[in-house]
Amino acid sequence: MTTPTSSASTTPPHGFRSLPGSCRALPAGSARVGAVPDDHVVEASIYLKPRDESALNRELAGIADPDAKRTHVAQARASLYRDDVRQVSEYASGHGLTVMQAAPARRLVQVAGSPSAVGAAFGTALSLYHADGVEFRGHSGDVQLPEHLHGLVESVLGLDTRAIAHTRIVRPRLAQPAGLEPNRIGPLYDFPTGVTGAGVTIALIELGGGFKASDNATAFKAMGLAVPRVIAVSVDGAKNTTGSDADGEVALDIQVSGGLAPGAEIAVYFAPNTDAGFSDAISQAVHDTANKPSVISISWGGPEDSWTASSVTTMNSVLQDASQLGISVYVASGDSLATDGVEDGKAHVDFPASSPYAIGCGGTHITHSATSISAEVVWNDDASGGGGTGGGISDLFGVPAFQTGVTLPPSVNGGRKGRGVPDVAGDASPSSGYLIVIDGKKEVVGGTSGVAPLWAGLTALINQKAAVPVGFLPDFLYGQIEAGKKLTIEITEGNNKPSNSAIGYDAGPTWNACTGLGRPDGKALFAALTARTATADV
Repeated sequence: MTTPTSSASTTPPHGFRSLPGSCRALPAGSARVGAVPDDHVVEASIYLKPRDESALNRELAGIADPDAKRTHVAQARASLYRDDVRQVSEYASGHGLTVMQAAPARRLVQVAGSPSAVGAAFGTALSLYHADGVEFRGHSGDVQLPEHLHGLVESVLGLDTRAIAHTRIVRPRLAQPAGLEPNRIGPLYDFPTGVTGAGVTIALIELGGGFKASDNATAFKAMGLAVPRVIAVSVDGAKNTTGSDADGEVALDIQVSGGLAPGAEIAVYFAPNTDAGFSDAISQAVHDTANKPSVISISWGGPEDSWTASSVTTMNSVLQDASQLGISVYVASGDSLATDGVEDGKAHVDFPASSPYAIGCGGTHITHSATSISAEVVWNDDASGGGGTGGGISDLFGVPAFQTGVTLPPSVNGGRKGRGVPDVAGDASPSSGYLIVIDGKKEVVGGTSGVAPLWAGLTALINQKAAVPVGFLPDFLYGQIEAGKKLTIEITEGNNKPSNSAIGYDAGPTWNACTGLGRPDGKALFAALTARTATADV
């Protein structure tokens, strides 16, 4: 339950009006501590509304290489958004704010200033609040903008510093199982051999934590692999900082993606865990002309209703950029079954996994020998308190075009038709989990956090040889289903319902709201995706 922000309101200047969906409600029981001290520096990310880019999109359709697409987009948007960037920058400067970055390729203007200057520029009062032992910055009411900027500005993010997302890593509740070193999952899923991901960069989005070179060295030595090149990229001032529980997430992402694609480079984008930080990190990775990732793995998220409308809009915009540039974005679907951890008697899906521009990743439990899988079912360890895969029908998004050829169940929240989550799946149960190294110690972990980097690793192997990078996989994968071809292995047993509850969904053939189209058939995917030509309609 939440309460609207109402303390320390500011009357917006004449001629200003609200930017809809820009106020994040305060949690119940939160208390206003006071105004933000004026010697603090507040940074904000202003995203511009997309203009008509139909001509640009037609041009991009004829370019296969993501890096060439990045260059083309940067040149085209420099002209297309020049006046928008100028107007927003002049407005910010006129209110005493510093323009830290103007990036038309990303439709982004980043500004900074004192709390009073930022509050005046955006017609809202910034305050410090306290809730559940945490102090954070928030603002009263919607962001306000003058009339001439409403046609230009999509969102103003970063005024609220509360965490927007959570890791999707789960540790065993009972005794530590044996676990699988990450590179051992590849043969079980029939990943292609003779490729390593050489020449490909995998981007990992991290909203906390850090990695140690010594952990990477120990982990990859145990797998019999050379340590890949791992690059820490700072977003909005965040850095590779170890010492928090999020270190486990970072380790899992690096060691799974690198263990499966040991020749790939790994760029880890560290960002603040805020609505601005999350979108900024993905946007920076998508448009990164230095590291040039062609695949992104995201193991963070939160229930759809925990996001503001404006932050959802911008997250979708940056994910749509990725799909247009031929960059695959895999997102964990959550580890708290069909309720996504929300105790309101309803089902919820995780965002950004539910975005129609993301590739949602669900979880399974595998029974295996050293060389093969004998059984694979939906991951649901709720009876032992160990969580289970997220998945369901979105409350925010309608059925996307790529899912119109499969049968989606009606939402258990009243029968709504909507975007089905996830799209694909893989091993996620801690009891059949990944043996990784965290802070010098070996530990078995699970969660859909392991599935996103698993698919990212496979994608890197394919991209090494493919004339056309994998890109937005659902367009291809669901199309193959409609053509009568299957490139994944269906998961038909299990459900994602909490114990003693009917809230959730059952597994089943073709597509289901627990594991999507299923787990990878590595060699089949490799053969089909590397067979596409540079002139293919992708």
